[in-house]
Amino acid sequence: MKANIIFPLMVVIASSCYGVLSTIIKVAMGHGFTSEEAVTSQYIIGFMLALLLFILTQRQLPKMTKSGWITLIGAGLFTGTTGIVYGQSLNYLPASLAVVMLFQFTWIGLFIDCFIKRRLPTRTEVISLLFLFAGTILAAGVLDVDLSGIAWQGWAFGFAAACSFACFVQVNSRPVEGVTTTARVTIMSFVALLLISAFLTPEIAFNGRLFGEGLWIYGVVLGVMGIILPIYLFSIAVPKVGGALASILSAMELPVAITASVIILSEPITIVQIIGIGLVLFGMILPTLLSTRKTKRQHIAT
Repeated sequence: MKANIIFPLMVVIASSCYGVLSTIIKVAMGHGFTSEEAVTSQYIIGFMLALLLFILTQRQLPKMTKSGWITLIGAGLFTGTTGIVYGQSLNYLPASLAVVMLFQFTWIGLFIDCFIKRRLPTRTEVISLLFLFAGTILAAGVLDVDLSGIAWQGWAFGFAAACSFACFVQVNSRPVEGVTTTARVTIMSFVALLLISAFLTPEIAFNGRLFGEGLWIYGVVLGVMGIILPIYLFSIAVPKVGGALASILSAMELPVAITASVIILSEPITIVQIIGIGLVLFGMILPTLLSTRKTKRQHIAT
């Protein structure tokens, strides 16, 4: 019974880590750094921390099959692309709408899982998505946002971020035999850093912005909350719970993002948003509750 709870809980904690990233990036921007610099610092410091853990605990790369390398490289690439396109979407979209666009990974991830496994969504999954979608609209406050002046690039980058994150969850749901979690995180963060360096601002590591002007402080927080903790937890838990349920449980990202913005940035919150957060939380825990109840009934029957 504990195993049925611990792995979904790890997914919830991992997604909660992602929920605070946008707020931390906004704080960094308020101190004179760009969003590109903040995101780049996240991947530089994140890889450095992962490499340090790897050196202290292993020091030797594991032997993997070709499919194992493809899985880890793919997960690393989708980690990097999510950071790139989501950061770009914030240049065109209001923060609340950018979160809503990213949040579309829930149904995208479910449909990808159904396509891969050649199945139809279950009734529980469909009901959960309905609660998640309704709660997202209310919680993000997009009903009060004027959408007429938003450039098409914002919609495109936002949807691309959702697709990229959904693909990350699916690829990361594949177990890789013979690879420790530390080695997995190190390889994935290195691949993501290479991709980020090709598109954003890797020069901050050499021009004094990262270590000379204090950006490293935000990089450490972003690296831990955006690389180390979530990838560790996702790598352990997602193969256990599956890509479809992981996508639904990752809905915790939205309530955490809104809560962090209220506490840290002093942004206002309305009753409608609180109701939306409640709907998101209910839609998120519904599959786990029903699964636990089903397991109890089967246990009693035997």
